[in-house]
Amino acid sequence: MALQQIVEQTVAGLGYDLVEIERSAGGLLRITIDLPWEPPVQVAPDAAAAAVPVPSTPEQFVTVEDCEKVTRQLQFALEVDGVEYKRLEVSSPGIDRPLRHEQDFQRFAGEVIDITLKAPIGEAAAGQVSANRKKFRGTLERTDAGGWQIVWSDEPPTKPGQKISKKRVPAPLQALGFTLDELRDARLAPIVDFKGRGPKGGAAEG
Repeated sequence: MALQQIVEQTVAGLGYDLVEIERSAGGLLRITIDLPWEPPVQVAPDAAAAAVPVPSTPEQFVTVEDCEKVTRQLQFALEVDGVEYKRLEVSSPGIDRPLRHEQDFQRFAGEVIDITLKAPIGEAAAGQVSANRKKFRGTLERTDAGGWQIVWSDEPPTKPGQKISKKRVPAPLQALGFTLDELRDARLAPIVDFKGRGPKGGAAEG
């Protein structure tokens, strides 16, 4: 059985999502897992229901215990299938979590992401952007047609204590539509927010 299949089946069987598999120098096999995510249920507007406040469920995060549980099960599964590796590391996604599947984009809509295209955008889509540009950082949004786009402004960042002139015209927002097939890489932008995107998960090695 192929490594991808072994890991996917083992991780899913324990109730987690497989985010990434990496083989590094020295025989390190690094597995990144996350808790499963379900799209929010769309409820038809109801005046009576609207009067009742619904408590929001805090987002859960992978813990060290989760990683240890997956590590133990993976060690057994990989040994049974004779997969060669020297060290196994199971961890939770970092702040630059990769986005690979449609559900990942649904989950993180509204977040700032970094994308790298397989090919430059080309003259037809360039507009105010270089036709040779492949890398973009902006807010992930749904398009009216149901696809995906990244929206950004080339406004230079404001330095601490810098005064902004009221007469200055802000840089216009720009948008680039894309399909998942056009992406070489997509991941959450590693922006450090003092409020935090949430507590860091754990990591376990075996």
